[in-house]
Amino acid sequence: MRRDPITFEVVRNALIAATDEMVLTLRRSAYSTNIKTRADFSCAFFDAELRAVAQGFNQPVHLGSMVEQTPRAVLDYGPGNLGPGDVIVTNDPYPSGVHLNDVTLVSPVFVDGELLGYVANLAHHVDVGGGAPASIGAFREVFQEGVIIPPVKIVEAGALVEDVFALLLAQIRSKHETAGDLRAQVAANATGVRRIQALTARHGRDTVLEVMGEVLAYTERRARAELATLPHGVFEAEGQVDTDGYTDDPVRLRARVEIGEDGVLFDLAGCDPQRRAPVNSTYAQTFSACAYALKCLVDPDLPVNDGFYRLLRVDAPSGTVVNCTWPSPVVGGWETQTRLVDVVFRALLPALPELLPAGTKAMMCHAGFGGVDTATGEYTCFLETFGGGYGGRAGSDGPDAVQTHGQNTENAPVEETERGYPVRIDRLSLVEDSDGPGRFRGGLGLRKDYRFDRPLTFTVLADRTKQGPWGVLGGGAGAPARFVLVRDGVEQDLNPKSTVDLLAGDVVSYRTCGGGGYGPATERDPALVLRDVLEGKVSRERARDVYRVAVDQVAGLVDDAGTASLRKAAT
Repeated sequence: MRRDPITFEVVRNALIAATDEMVLTLRRSAYSTNIKTRADFSCAFFDAELRAVAQGFNQPVHLGSMVEQTPRAVLDYGPGNLGPGDVIVTNDPYPSGVHLNDVTLVSPVFVDGELLGYVANLAHHVDVGGGAPASIGAFREVFQEGVIIPPVKIVEAGALVEDVFALLLAQIRSKHETAGDLRAQVAANATGVRRIQALTARHGRDTVLEVMGEVLAYTERRARAELATLPHGVFEAEGQVDTDGYTDDPVRLRARVEIGEDGVLFDLAGCDPQRRAPVNSTYAQTFSACAYALKCLVDPDLPVNDGFYRLLRVDAPSGTVVNCTWPSPVVGGWETQTRLVDVVFRALLPALPELLPAGTKAMMCHAGFGGVDTATGEYTCFLETFGGGYGGRAGSDGPDAVQTHGQNTENAPVEETERGYPVRIDRLSLVEDSDGPGRFRGGLGLRKDYRFDRPLTFTVLADRTKQGPWGVLGGGAGAPARFVLVRDGVEQDLNPKSTVDLLAGDVVSYRTCGGGGYGPATERDPALVLRDVLEGKVSRERARDVYRVAVDQVAGLVDDAGTASLRKAAT
């Protein structure tokens, strides 16, 4: 029997609120900048059959990855081996995880002695061991990337399993931060368990179970209705990751998207074979990319749970860069995963030109560094990802310096970074003239210069140094990214997947790419070009040579006659 609409909505939103409260608990309890400030984590609730019921929205990249990893972790450990107050921890990428920095904790939810479901959270830790501080680098196999944790109990009957906790911390550089972050994850799950138990105490276990089933059916009905409004057919595109870190051979990505009445198939059979390099995406990461792309095409209010995932199929052949096999390195999987979203959007854009943007930054763009503080003897690690230019779209420019596609993390604040780590931020600004020119220009890239006061190790794990994001419908490409080491005033471009030993006084400068342009640059409103020039986003020379707009900077006006002449000459 279907519950009345009021009870349905109350319980449905209470389940989501439980995961949102997990989010707040984790963020407020965590130690590292990457989790407490940048919010690089996600939380979810699954039913007893391990179907996703509710997800707290932090990182869209985790949309599909938690759906793959959490059920596998529980099944591998054995549901019968879990009791009230237990928590298992895992980061194993094979067969259904992501990269090792993303550590997942899963807790069963028991009500009156019976299993109701599971709460889980996934958080990106600043270090999990491995060959370089922050556990990122151009590694050749997964064993170099850090500690690999199969599903194992970290909490039993509400008590921390001290031996397991000590074993994990022994592999990790940033012991103080990591210990605090793991305890925060435990606390987040405990919050979720309490809230769901309180919900069942108020409405009854049977009511909650019935609503959970109805929520999945409701979501599937709405998802099918949304699917019916999309253009049906087959859409294809290609793209690439510029470099794998060891060779100059680009990593080819190919997406074939088939939209039909029964769902959406993402066929990735044309992607390159996996490499012994940091460019391999696991199946869970790839599934997450496809889930995110599909979610962007439907009503933003559509719930994300098993009812939504039922309409999604992903064909990612085993042994490719979009479904790598053990023991391939996976640390750079999110870089490839994010680029895959761009390829999918490029395939669909001709059919949905009013909805989708031109090419975006489409890389996670990791920066990680660390070293031992000789004064205290403690090992300090830091990690963040960077914003960049979003693609222009029908009706508006691409946003400047944002985390693109599935990223929803924040930029690390300068004050917090300088207070907690041995670094000074010399510069934080937009990258002038990095926009992809167009009727609606691409967003500008971000520049951040780190200056270090002592020797340490720094890793760049990024891309986009060869080709900037693509323009569409006559728009131009965004400027490529640069990663620069400045030593004694001399600039040296770094490989976008490299680890370097720094000296005191060295500067590492990140200059991320701009987004692609939408439509011809000569059709851009001269008033918008003037605004960009006055705000320092576009130079006067670029306005003249690319946009064909003459700007009188002294008067702060467009030279209408000069602009008309420039644009007439361009036709």
